[in-house]
Amino acid sequence: MMNITIEQVESRVPVTIMKLVGQLDASSYLDVIETGKKLHREGTRDLLIDMSEMTFMASSGLVALHNIALLMRGEQPQDPEAGWAAMHAINRDVQNSGGFEAHCKLLNPTPAVRKTLDVTGFASLFEIFDGRDEAIATFG
Repeated sequence: MMNITIEQVESRVPVTIMKLVGQLDASSYLDVIETGKKLHREGTRDLLIDMSEMTFMASSGLVALHNIALLMRGEQPQDPEAGWAAMHAINRDVQNSGGFEAHCKLLNPTPAVRKTLDVTGFASLFEIFDGRDEAIATFG
């Protein structure tokens, strides 16, 4: 089960914080993507994803993070139900990454989630911060 909360923070630029609590897996990843789409439609351009209370992330969670990054980049997200096609798109993005995502960053992933990010190469795609204020200051 996943609980999602949203907070707006005013800094040099407005930053939205999406806090994910619980497991990001096949039962919750579509909710996370839909929340990202809703935030983007409402004008969010800089998103910090707080992972400090996530207990687990499956491959479907990687699909959710990738889709949200594409949205914040202004690109069309993958069909989350596309199975291997979505995973291949993620792999291409990780392999061809020219640096960190500018508009989507991660905050304080738990050790288990951090291991998943490291093993999959997502740690080279997303800038990961331990401190909230430090992360917010990097936007804009």
